[in-house]
Amino acid sequence: MSRQALVIGIGTGNPDHLTLEAVAALNRVDVFLVADKGTAKQDLIGLRTEICRQVISHDRYRVIEVPDPERGPDRGRNTVQYQDAVQRWHRERAARYADIIRAEVGGDGTVGFLVWGDPALYDSTIRIVQSIRDHGRLPLELTVIPGISSLSLLAARHKIILNRVGQPIHITTGRRLVEEYHPGLGDVAVMLDGDLSCSRLVHDHPELGIFWGAQLGLADEVLISGALAEMIEPIQRARAELRAARGWVMDTYLLRPPADNG
Repeated sequence: MSRQALVIGIGTGNPDHLTLEAVAALNRVDVFLVADKGTAKQDLIGLRTEICRQVISHDRYRVIEVPDPERGPDRGRNTVQYQDAVQRWHRERAARYADIIRAEVGGDGTVGFLVWGDPALYDSTIRIVQSIRDHGRLPLELTVIPGISSLSLLAARHKIILNRVGQPIHITTGRRLVEEYHPGLGDVAVMLDGDLSCSRLVHDHPELGIFWGAQLGLADEVLISGALAEMIEPIQRARAELRAARGWVMDTYLLRPPADNG
């Protein structure tokens, strides 16, 4: 038998948001590998560990923290430089994970990767596990379990639908938002935006509405909505306060043209 690799979507860190399929998958895992991203984000490892403690019905599993490779700052990199840096980071992660799997997971064992939100949406874990397998480092049989995405929870918390009737929704990152944006895109969902790039749209598109949420599903969840021009400063303050308190922020938002800001 070959080793099994389970990539499990765990939502936004709240055990109540796990699917039944995810709970069953968690109970199959022998060894969980979690990325150690330094002291500022140690809290994220704690949240993963607590999820395991609450829903796994045995004590035969282990959690191994893997020091994450240095990636360097993305700010100032052009698109090619950014993609090259991410690919190097993925390769180094895959090599580190392969070494640990080989040493710590038996030939018929199961290794688990806990993914925030949904593994199919702006996450690299599937690519990394495929890299371990496809480049001959280590045979793995991959299974992916979907999770509740931050966008799903954002819409639920604000009691909105992400798209309007018969209209598209565009999903992008903060890095690409300003160069891509035009009103014809319709509603735009933005992820991975540590700089709140939407602030650069205020001058040309003051009529935009925003639905913003941070730490969704956790005790310190914050929601703000309204006109982008009026809400950007409160959002910036709220984001800074969360970072000061936690050391990290997970947030996402929806931009909506003025035809329907509610």
